[in-house]
Amino acid sequence: MNKLEEFLEWGGTKKDITCLVLSGIALLISIFDILPLPFDAAWAAIILCGVPIILEAIVGLVTAFDIKADVLVSIALIASIIIGEDFAAGEVAFIMQLGGLLEELTVARARAGIEKLVKLTPQSARIITNGKERIVTADEVKIGDIIRVLPGETIPVDGIIRSGQTSVNQAVMTGESLPVDKGIGDEVSSGTVNQFGSFDMEALKVGEDSSIQRMIRLVQSADAGKAKIVGLADRWATWIVITALSAAFLTWLITGEIIRSVTILVVFCPCALVLATPTAIMAAIGNATKHGFLVKEGDALERLASVSKFAFDKTGTLTFGTPQVTAVEGFGMSPEIVYSLTASAELRSEHPLGKAVVKCYRENNSDISPVQEFKMLPGRGVYAVSDGKSIIAGNSELISENGIAITAEAFDKAKEYLMNGCTIIYVAVDKIFAGFIVLSDTVRPESANMIEKIKQSGVTPVLLTGDNKNTAETIAKKLGIDEFKAECLPEDKLNYIDSSQSLGLQICMTGDGINDAPALKKAYVGIAMGGIGSDIAVDAADIALVNDDISELPHLFSLSKKMMVTIKHNLTFSMVLNFIAIVLAITGILNPVVGALVHNAGSVFVIINSALLLNWKTKSGGGVG
Repeated sequence: MNKLEEFLEWGGTKKDITCLVLSGIALLISIFDILPLPFDAAWAAIILCGVPIILEAIVGLVTAFDIKADVLVSIALIASIIIGEDFAAGEVAFIMQLGGLLEELTVARARAGIEKLVKLTPQSARIITNGKERIVTADEVKIGDIIRVLPGETIPVDGIIRSGQTSVNQAVMTGESLPVDKGIGDEVSSGTVNQFGSFDMEALKVGEDSSIQRMIRLVQSADAGKAKIVGLADRWATWIVITALSAAFLTWLITGEIIRSVTILVVFCPCALVLATPTAIMAAIGNATKHGFLVKEGDALERLASVSKFAFDKTGTLTFGTPQVTAVEGFGMSPEIVYSLTASAELRSEHPLGKAVVKCYRENNSDISPVQEFKMLPGRGVYAVSDGKSIIAGNSELISENGIAITAEAFDKAKEYLMNGCTIIYVAVDKIFAGFIVLSDTVRPESANMIEKIKQSGVTPVLLTGDNKNTAETIAKKLGIDEFKAECLPEDKLNYIDSSQSLGLQICMTGDGINDAPALKKAYVGIAMGGIGSDIAVDAADIALVNDDISELPHLFSLSKKMMVTIKHNLTFSMVLNFIAIVLAITGILNPVVGALVHNAGSVFVIINSALLLNWKTKSGGGVG
């Protein structure tokens, strides 16, 4: 796509630009009287730019009695023509259309990043049936189908790799610049790109349930028109129309000069006022998109600016949400050997803790010894034989059932870990207790710094978790969170938010799981972890954090504050400019031509001021800058 096509895609059609170019040339001919024409060249601008405005105003009035900016603009255009101020009419029409084009450019550029997702929707898939390939459309793929993906192809649906090794470019979903290695058992998302090896995958989420389609739905629901403050500007526009007509009529009665009345109508157009909010909101949404957020509700950023507390779920939000081996303790056997034998025993295990042991061991060790025997013991652990040694790995009950004694020293040591919310896998080798493996959900490295920046912004962080009190207290202390609620069921989180908001404290809830959905929906603002979060949580939230990088949350909060400052500046500027222009018009200092220039320059200023939000960044401290 070349630059011209990108420009057209951002802001308008060839027709819009052609009309503006021709109108601009016509206005230059009119003001400098370049060509001896039998009519004023400004009429080209009136027809090309003004007629569409008038028609839109008439349609709005007739179909919905919708009194907005275009109504007053149309009245000003017609009045200017009646008194022979053709150039003023053409100028108003031209600048209004130019302002509209600039607004579209701002909005289109703001949404350009997320709209790319729509174009990344896979069109076809290669299904394997009885060893034979057949190409079908992506819509025909069903859950359970086996799909083959070749290097360079876009993954058509969400699924899990059943055979093959590869690297996947997940930038569209996670923002990661480097490809991620994938193998058997790893999940892959639709819209991401297979880079190197080929693989076969089983379809798990298809059609509208796939990741790329979910993101598209979020894009389509991003609508600045829902913002409450936009509705306020619209209501003001209605009263401005009535006030403008009244002022113009009274001025004509008192002075007898119709040109002053027409000038009032020209400068009274509430264009800048109506543009002030939606342009700022969409530019802020575009900025948020660059930082990994998809804003589902237009007024979400407006609401976020006024929250007083940030409530966080723990698992999957402040932590990674997956168990990690954090310690290995040996008693009568070295920790290294205990770890190695446990990884061998868990090699065939389907239990999440067993898989976590194997995964963590492989991160730092190349080989795991194969097992000669293996038995899964549901609810207790596993039994295996590896390198001639019989291994039992599981809970303390499994160890006791086999007549193996756990030493008092080991129990005391394990108790310390359990008090901090860790999980223990006890290990016995050849009927003798050998030690234990410690697993826990690890805190994201960026969590502590993020919480500190939130506090610096004057907002109180709160931890809401289903974990026990000891675990909640440990995590809260580690992250610098003073207020926490432990052992929370979904209704407990919802009740906390409900009771807080009933006291006038607006809450922003951040979570990832199905159990967080009620709280996300109830909160003044809900932010879901879009990468690892459940579909239900994402649907319930106002904003989705696509790449799960919670370090960006302070930027989002500061951006919402900056957006509101920009909106207030826009509104103040537009109203002050209108007031000054009206006074000058009533006193006869401004004529319709100059009035149009002054007034519409305000609209252009508002759009440019809003566009500055697209690349706005927080200061190093995390506050509004």
